[in-house]
Amino acid sequence: MSKSAVTCHVLDSSIGKPAAGVQVVLQHTEAGSDVFHVMASGETDADGRCSTLLPPRGSGDNTELVHGKTYKMVFKTKDYFVSSERKCFYPWVEIIFEIENPKEHYHIPLLISPYSYTTYRGS
Repeated sequence: MSKSAVTCHVLDSSIGKPAAGVQVVLQHTEAGSDVFHVMASGETDADGRCSTLLPPRGSGDNTELVHGKTYKMVFKTKDYFVSSERKCFYPWVEIIFEIENPKEHYHIPLLISPYSYTTYRGS
């Protein structure tokens, strides 16, 4: 199965379950700029995954990752916690990363709780 070159998985570590319904926005910068532009958006599914941000590779779409370009994933965590009648300290989480090899798959896992978050480069 083909999937987006950039995917994510959000887990709510405070309840030990996937975080479904988290809005996700993928952004990028232009060369020499610090200004981010929206590239794609989506929402995590029942398993806390968003694997359809970009069209699958080889689909004929011109959306490609670029070596050395800076990207940012924005997760709207406040909306998620408010929907389950909980408060949170971080209204959104921004994860900024650079692409070393545009041919690789980039997976961004995020573990959230109302007052903390952590991430790492997934596989």
